[in-house]
Amino acid sequence: MVMAKGPGLYSDIGKKARDLLYRDYQADHKFTITTYTADGVAITSTGTKKGELLLADVNTQLKNNNITTDIKVDTNSNVYTTITVDEPAPGVKGIFSFIVPEQKSGKVELQYFHEHAGISTSLGLTATPVVNFSGVAGNDTVVFGTDVSFDTATGNFIKYNAGVSLTTSDLIASLALNDKGDSLSASYFHTVSPLTNTAVGAELNHRFSSNENTLTIGTQHSLDPLTTLKARVNNYGKASALIQHQWRPKSLVTVSGEVDTRALEKSAKIGLAVALKP
Repeated sequence: MVMAKGPGLYSDIGKKARDLLYRDYQADHKFTITTYTADGVAITSTGTKKGELLLADVNTQLKNNNITTDIKVDTNSNVYTTITVDEPAPGVKGIFSFIVPEQKSGKVELQYFHEHAGISTSLGLTATPVVNFSGVAGNDTVVFGTDVSFDTATGNFIKYNAGVSLTTSDLIASLALNDKGDSLSASYFHTVSPLTNTAVGAELNHRFSSNENTLTIGTQHSLDPLTTLKARVNNYGKASALIQHQWRPKSLVTVSGEVDTRALEKSAKIGLAVALKP
């Protein structure tokens, strides 16, 4: 059964612009390889070099009917387990996650997708849990939503955000009030040419407590069906660019760089990400 197409979840507000401006940019060296066993288990190994530090993890994913189990082990011997159940009831997804050895990391989440609404509720599995609720309502054009977290241990709201998104045939604009009302974020994503995957986008963040503004603008363009270019710059003079090439199906090589135009004497940051899938 296919979930009802609707406004999605609160995290989808502004996602297109965020993906354009921040996704795939890499300041480190990252290598990922995925293999599959004979019975369909996917094993993904990832290694990341951050300066002199080398981090690694191994993720195993098993799918059985509508149940997906992900188990990841990192270099600090932490074991992350996530069990996802798709469609136990129409439009519902259930997610159970925990981290070993962190005893208070257990969390259960229920998501509900409707033609005109999307709801996500999570509960920490402790005696005094943090409860999170996010919900959106709307249609193909306008979506309103809120995201709230309540700490039962202190009796305080630790997060409350609100957002709105407007979508047309080639433009997505969003406005969100975050950080308990201390920051306002406005973004837009504009499709220039669907044939070449050409798009432009921008995000403006204003923090009321410091009266600080951060403006980031970016663009993307596909040279061919397998090669994509992206670039961005912000009002602090940080300019970044990347080229991503799919040299075989689902296998990507991404080279990205960042330079501070206000301090050109500093070395540019170069990142490399390689993802291999059979």
